[in-house]
Amino acid sequence: MMTGLVIQGLHAAYGESRILHDVSLAVAPATAVTLLGRNGAGKTTTLRCICGLLRPSAGHIAFNGSELTRLRPDEIVRKHGVVAVTEDRGIFTHLSVRENMELVKVSGAGWPLERILDEFGLIARLMERQGGALSGGEQQLVAIARALMLDHRLLLLDEPSQGLAPVMVDQVLDVLKRLQKTALSLLIVEQKLDIALEIASRAYILENGRIALESDTESLLDNPDLLKRHLGVGSHPQL
Repeated sequence: MMTGLVIQGLHAAYGESRILHDVSLAVAPATAVTLLGRNGAGKTTTLRCICGLLRPSAGHIAFNGSELTRLRPDEIVRKHGVVAVTEDRGIFTHLSVRENMELVKVSGAGWPLERILDEFGLIARLMERQGGALSGGEQQLVAIARALMLDHRLLLLDEPSQGLAPVMVDQVLDVLKRLQKTALSLLIVEQKLDIALEIASRAYILENGRIALESDTESLLDNPDLLKRHLGVGSHPQL
């Protein structure tokens, strides 16, 4: 049995609006995979199905041999270590950074706070600031760091660089590069194509809710015509 994340024949809808059609993909252990596609292709919907925020209408989602398809979001995190950093980052704006981190410290079996502060130098300087006073980039780093305090084996990242100033994009990219070298598996939806292809070793392209292409990222970088055909961009612009 294949370990890691395995999705087979996934269908999903919002009411009568069908979004995903027979989507199958895999993320092997200790690898980084990116899910690409134009706006509305179904990328975020796929992540929502994996982490239990949306119940698929058909298909199966398994992680390390365990079925996730019908589990609650808290069970997917607590029992299986599948942790999502959503597009809205989920920072509690009325709490300090320290309090945001302490929310998961009690039940978390991942990185201790000491390691977080060592790996994320910026966060150490932000601990007493309220979440609502942080920039978008600072919130993104806090959201990633908080996820790592949980018992994480697969990290789902939805648009980690969206809306960030260039200097903060560089910091987020540096963090993702370091995570790539650990045993953690990553599934990344990213609007900046150059970042996505730099971090991930494999890519899936969604078109109209279906997997249109699976490829190693090196081949995609060498084939800008292929990127343009499926995404309407070259190898560097944003999606």
